[in-house]
Amino acid sequence: MHRKKGLSLGLATSAVAATALAGVSLAMTSDTAEAGTDTLRWGSCKDTQKTAGTGPSKAPGKSGKATAPQLECATLDVPLDYTDPGGRTIGIAVSRIKSENPSKRRGALLVNPGGPGVGGLGYPYALAVSGLPQKVQDAYDLIGFDPRGVGRSTPVTCDLTSEQLEHRPVYARTAADVTKEADHARDVARQCAHSKTSWMLPHVSTANTARDMDRIRMALGESKISYLGTSYGTSLGAVYTTLFPKKSDRFVLDSNLGPQGYDVRAMRQFGRGMEDRFPDFAKYAAAHPEYGLGDTPRRVERKFHELADRLDRKPAQGYDGTRFRLDTFSLLYLDSSMPLIAQIWQALDTGEPVPPNPSVPGPENSTASRYYVTCNDSRWPSSIAAYQYSTAVDRVKYPLVGGSMSTIGPCAFWPDERTEPQVRIGDRGPSNVLMVQNERDPGTPLAGAKKLRKAFGKRARMVTVDQGGHGIYPNASNSCASEAVTRYLAAGKLPAEDMACAAEKSIDRSEDGSGT
Repeated sequence: MHRKKGLSLGLATSAVAATALAGVSLAMTSDTAEAGTDTLRWGSCKDTQKTAGTGPSKAPGKSGKATAPQLECATLDVPLDYTDPGGRTIGIAVSRIKSENPSKRRGALLVNPGGPGVGGLGYPYALAVSGLPQKVQDAYDLIGFDPRGVGRSTPVTCDLTSEQLEHRPVYARTAADVTKEADHARDVARQCAHSKTSWMLPHVSTANTARDMDRIRMALGESKISYLGTSYGTSLGAVYTTLFPKKSDRFVLDSNLGPQGYDVRAMRQFGRGMEDRFPDFAKYAAAHPEYGLGDTPRRVERKFHELADRLDRKPAQGYDGTRFRLDTFSLLYLDSSMPLIAQIWQALDTGEPVPPNPSVPGPENSTASRYYVTCNDSRWPSSIAAYQYSTAVDRVKYPLVGGSMSTIGPCAFWPDERTEPQVRIGDRGPSNVLMVQNERDPGTPLAGAKKLRKAFGKRARMVTVDQGGHGIYPNASNSCASEAVTRYLAAGKLPAEDMACAAEKSIDRSEDGSGT
């Protein structure tokens, strides 16, 4: 998932297991591939900086203005199918902001903002102007890229209609609701399988994106790469450093998925994430009686269920119960959105006009590529009954949004063809992974991060932070965690053991929406 954006919930949605990838050319994918000189042809990115979409558009300074860093772009051809390295190729769009301090430069830092389905071409720029410490910018060339299938890389499509893009999985109160949702899911899967880019379908996966990253490393002329990935980017980084441990330098994973990435269990964990995070908002709303949502956290939670039930029966101002639940969930990614959540609730409760919510459906390519990756990466249950059971369980276990997160999606009807089994994350390789994780993250709950930490074993250290929300670095929301990341990236100092950072800011936020 994409950091700082609400979850696009259209997602909630080894026939050919290559034996140890025996047919893959070692020169293309092995951990012994050597570096050379930079072979990319860099040029202008044109409008990339305007479409970065990840983080502020300017850096604060004494004058209120920022000097824009110079972002360069190039295209790298990579194999569509790494078991056939001499076959058809696709293009990967790559970007770079060079270190301006050659004497301190130590290598390349690949960065990924999350996803799947989110472009990263503008992400180096977004990081550079939104607080990435200068000592990190001095130490590395910042390298971004649009993953295969996304944006300016060779893109994929499912020919989705505007109605399909706006679709939200209904909160399943009954087995019949799941059966109805299956019609939408089946149609989307069929369209993806028969689209004009279906020739790419089996090959758009996290593992192949990781192999593309290693091709980027070689094209840059680097013997190793460092990495900073957030949200889904943690899964991508975990897969890369598993496939290429000797080519991995300093790896930072921020807001972590479990070791299986976005599989059916991760989707159900969104319900867990909402239960972890909601008390932060309930506390905020109870401390602001002007909203009239309840004077205790328990009463605020009652108000949530009251409004959701009311909107299920009678939608108002474009909100039904499903949208109300899911918009609340996605806005809880940021503390700074809490005033907006409270204002929306208040308006829906009193009949006053609802304030604008800037969330809109993403581009068709973003949604399509998200399906390609998620459905290709792992096997999903194929029976409607399996989802009827999971929604029944999660409505009780995770009552806030569990009925939406556990329902059926397009992956249930995905074509059977798979090119390889899912990469298994393990503890083989150097101790070079730093994980940072909020305790109350709605999108990537702590429970999943703990599983990834366990899978990495001696390879990783984890810094947990006593705060809510999605994404930690480089925002100065917690200096303890931010300094640990900067210390590792800039000086190579990995914590001796896992560490916990205490809360540094009150959850209370001003009415102007300021905060982290």
